[in-house]
Amino acid sequence: MVPAGIDAPKVTDWFAANVPQATAPLTFERVAGGHSCLTYVVTDAAGERFVLRRPPLGHVLATAHDVAREHHIMGGLADTPVPVPLMLGVCNDPAVNEAAFYVMSHVDGTVLHDRAVVDAALPTEDLRRRLSDHVVEVLVALHAVDIEAVGLGDLARSASYLDRQLKRWAGQWEASKTRELPGMEQLHAWLVAHKPAETETTIVHGDYRLGNMLVDGGGTVQAILDWELCTLGDPLADLSYLLRSWAMPDDEPGPNIDPPTRAGGFADHATLAARYAELSGRDVADLGYWMAFNAWRSAAIGEGVYRRYIDGKMGAMPDDVEAYARSVDRSVDAGLLFAGLA
Repeated sequence: MVPAGIDAPKVTDWFAANVPQATAPLTFERVAGGHSCLTYVVTDAAGERFVLRRPPLGHVLATAHDVAREHHIMGGLADTPVPVPLMLGVCNDPAVNEAAFYVMSHVDGTVLHDRAVVDAALPTEDLRRRLSDHVVEVLVALHAVDIEAVGLGDLARSASYLDRQLKRWAGQWEASKTRELPGMEQLHAWLVAHKPAETETTIVHGDYRLGNMLVDGGGTVQAILDWELCTLGDPLADLSYLLRSWAMPDDEPGPNIDPPTRAGGFADHATLAARYAELSGRDVADLGYWMAFNAWRSAAIGEGVYRRYIDGKMGAMPDDVEAYARSVDRSVDAGLLFAGLA
């Protein structure tokens, strides 16, 4: 059975014209995980696998889910130390599959979506510490990429990352919100009033966490995935986002996910931040502001996910869809705490 979001005959014809190494017939399998673009593993007659990504089903917010842009970003990073899949083709013609899509190579590895995966994938503390180190090393490598040399100087239209981000996510919140949350407006006002000086611009992944990485059994990152939120901006935005996703063993699990780092044996927040500062040579004194910012941004993103689920645009409804609404509330509370407003 062909999963929703794939027009098998037309996509197969497109593969024949654009990915000649794929041999028909093709089979398509939706990959679980992720709440934004839809991802499918495509297997050809010889057993060779490819990966196809497309936007969510139905209408999406303007400027969101630009898969052609994601293809462009990973293509630009192909010859850098940042591990990404090989880009094989992009289709911008909605007549083929209702929306744009791109195809990339399939990379072997495990996505550490939650704590349950960790024991099998990385059974020892040494492996978990190695992965902790490599996650930071890859982030430093990303932030060291020469933007113009790799052809990614067009990722942002204006110089102020924070101004762009505050405007974008405030707008996304207004477009997606299902209820009023005064803490969102309070936190937004604080973020505007306390903006730190912007002294450096790097490539910023925007969703840098273990759930968007393929790792091998040796504790090495094989590929960074999901570049939808990538832009040019302050590197501490990525570091703080990573730290917010990096739960400690004594942290409470979320209602809909048990973060992988709760399994224990991974580096703690202070070690990650210190290692990043050491390898990059950057001052990380403004991390508190960025932690508050990312909590606010996470709330805006989470509300969008919740809205798409209840509008029927994300496929099967989770058993506890209200968990997404509760996670938005928790992000707001965390942001207010980081900002000293709670």
